[in-house]
Amino acid sequence: MLEVKPERFLDDLHHLRSFGAAGVGKGVVRPAYSPPDIAARQWLAERMEEAGLRPQFDPVGNLFGLVDAPSLLLGSHSDSQPEGGWLDGALGLIAGLEIARAAREAGGPPVSVVSFQDEEGRFGVTTGSAIWSGNLALEVADRQTDRMGVSFAEARAAMAHLAGKFVDPSQFSGFMELHIEQGPWLSEAKEAVGIVTDIVGIRDMRITFDGEQNHAGTTPMHRRRDAFQGLARFNALINERFRNVVSPQTVWTIGHVALHPDAHSIVPGRATFSMQWRDGDTERLSRMETVIRDAAEEVASAAGLGLSFGDMLGLEPVPMDARLRAALCESADTVAPGRWRQMQSGALHDATNVARLMPAAMLFVPSINGISHAFAEDTDEADLVTGLMVLAGAVGRGSV
Repeated sequence: MLEVKPERFLDDLHHLRSFGAAGVGKGVVRPAYSPPDIAARQWLAERMEEAGLRPQFDPVGNLFGLVDAPSLLLGSHSDSQPEGGWLDGALGLIAGLEIARAAREAGGPPVSVVSFQDEEGRFGVTTGSAIWSGNLALEVADRQTDRMGVSFAEARAAMAHLAGKFVDPSQFSGFMELHIEQGPWLSEAKEAVGIVTDIVGIRDMRITFDGEQNHAGTTPMHRRRDAFQGLARFNALINERFRNVVSPQTVWTIGHVALHPDAHSIVPGRATFSMQWRDGDTERLSRMETVIRDAAEEVASAAGLGLSFGDMLGLEPVPMDARLRAALCESADTVAPGRWRQMQSGALHDATNVARLMPAAMLFVPSINGISHAFAEDTDEADLVTGLMVLAGAVGRGSV
């Protein structure tokens, strides 16, 4: 096994959370292309160089720490949700950096590291790795906007002074990503590690109901064309119609709602909202899309509302590479015997995109109380180190 240094690993992990520290617990506010995000990436580039890696930013802000030889690629992302946890993405990135250092100190195997940009989806779905993998064309990404109307092209211009060429993926033999589970299963079972079997697929789009803006005090209920009431009816309708379509593992979420003009005394004339759904079966994802579109059209017709759909974003379900997964399982059995499992990932990760280019695998460590995408996100440091050791053990086996 490679001789990683847990103290050095934890020191770097804690230092990274100082960029965009929220001042609430260990939480961070480090959205893609924000000043804290860019500062964190510049610090990471320095740490990569100190570790003997050659740092390279690509045109969209993905940061690679490269060895000048064919290598295994490790990493994750360093951007955060608007109210993010300190470990989401950061864990896999810093673990990769520590293993790359240990591998260099041991004389091999060669390991490179990556921090993908905008994994958290300010502009879409795992934007940086989607572009690098060819799953999303740069010219298409450049037209995508965040909720404030800022385009991807405008945002990435903030890193233009750092940008180099895209990194050739053919130099990598595979990709492995350590991540927090972001769910309750490992924590509840008091298990230390989860080896990922597959990553669910995801669909995400915006839907808009257009009604009639009017006075909230003088407009009778029977004469209203209230866009928000359309949204409320739509939500109830899909919950009912999904019953015979979904599995216990299927999830769907309306996570963002924007009303216009968003005032107390005005009947909303427009409701724009996000509609996201996830499942491990491509056919089920398609059936859910049909239910969603049909329900929206039915509600709009009945209430006299206009209806429009935004672009569909999404990724297909992805199985993890059997050989890399076997190496992780063998290492888990050595490091944490009887305290690990194989499991599906309900969260989306950069490994989904990277698997288009090369063999990919993932492992999880527990999230305390299953909490993530929140300032309260945390994992016991002993479990963080266990995850590091399992990943290092798989890399050190040489078969990966």
